[in-house]
Amino acid sequence: MMRSRPAAETPWQERAAAMVRAIGPVEARVAAALRRVPRHRFISPALASEAYDDTPLPLGPSRSTISAPHMVALMLEWAELTPGLKVLELGSGSGYLAALVAELVRPGGHVVGLELERQLAGESQRLLSELGYDDAVEIHAADARAGWPSGAPYNRILVSFATPEIFPEWTQQLADPGILLAPVGPARGQVLRRLRRSRDGDRLEDGPGCIFVSLATAATRPK
Repeated sequence: MMRSRPAAETPWQERAAAMVRAIGPVEARVAAALRRVPRHRFISPALASEAYDDTPLPLGPSRSTISAPHMVALMLEWAELTPGLKVLELGSGSGYLAALVAELVRPGGHVVGLELERQLAGESQRLLSELGYDDAVEIHAADARAGWPSGAPYNRILVSFATPEIFPEWTQQLADPGILLAPVGPARGQVLRRLRRSRDGDRLEDGPGCIFVSLATAATRPK
């Protein structure tokens, strides 16, 4: 009788595929991206055994986390990503979502990620380059509250932290047509909100409840 391999010996691709199956129905392109990006590379090696569990995980000593796969899948679906789009991610953390977005906007698309923690921003850019995303992703150590005006307008803006509101600095950088996603609400819980811009104006849609780490800015960062 053949014995099953221990989880530690299971190739990451098999674990990623199992993760996608556990999430439930996912759009085909999003599912393919989730299977292609090695989530274990974007977290601490000490948490490798949990890399493909459907749970958020901390990113070292910083306040940042990597979101649960089901929430990542939902954001990717709601963003309606297609090849050629320019995307701004606010609060890019270790770069996992940026890598997934790059998979969905290639060829011709580009992702700009902003991460407040300078060390984390540098580490994520190095990892993304090592994994072959340097042609499609650039990470900057910057305060996400102001966005990244020099690259605007963006076809999509994805906010990866809890925010009390959708700030005008962000909507000013959104293209027409365009989509902005943000977890809006207090620290104890938010609603995933989608702002859809079209020639008929901006329209807000509320999705499911969620819990993200709260907005941090240069002004609120511990000294």
